[in-house]
Amino acid sequence: MAITAADIAKLRSQTGAGMLDCKKALDEANGNFDEAVDILRKKGVAKAAKRAGKIAAEGVVTSYIHGMGKVGVLVEVNSETDFVARNEQFQELAKDIAMHIAAIAPQYVSRDEVPQDEVDREKSIYREQLISEGKPAEMAEKILEGKLGKWYGEICLLEQKFIKDEDKTVEQLLTEKTGEIGEKITVRRFVRYELGEGVQKEEKDFVAEVAEQLA
Repeated sequence: MAITAADIAKLRSQTGAGMLDCKKALDEANGNFDEAVDILRKKGVAKAAKRAGKIAAEGVVTSYIHGMGKVGVLVEVNSETDFVARNEQFQELAKDIAMHIAAIAPQYVSRDEVPQDEVDREKSIYREQLISEGKPAEMAEKILEGKLGKWYGEICLLEQKFIKDEDKTVEQLLTEKTGEIGEKITVRRFVRYELGEGVQKEEKDFVAEVAEQLA
């Protein structure tokens, strides 16, 4: 299949890969666009794997405020060099991650940060549920691990589906961007504030409130 400049430009626009890489991927995929995207993503993972042992100590602390000041996020996203930290693509990634945190409200960056007592409590609840359903012990343990994995996917940033592309997790997004940018990119920490969170609000009985206004 003949590969046109328009095909290469389209692939580059979607993946952010270089023109030559896009041409090679399309050649390898015999012009199949979806397959070429997969080839580039795999190459990105390969590049990212080479950076795994590198230290990412530079980067930015960026913020995101949502809903007229109702939700605010601060997140530290790291790169290997200050040069990359000033890169527009990196800055945009950091903003996207802050926005994701504001919207999805993860509790931890990764499962390594989840306290063991929380993990044990979840396991205990799931195990009791499965036993009460009469599941055989061996099957119950397999189902339990699946439920635990889903739970991690709800509370851990890296395992959540990225809000702007739910076909990938935040961790896969970072791996992809590591491959594209050429430096290891990590999320170190974040804090999320929601207006009124944790404050005990006064609640009134509706009938009593009406009676009080009529008095």
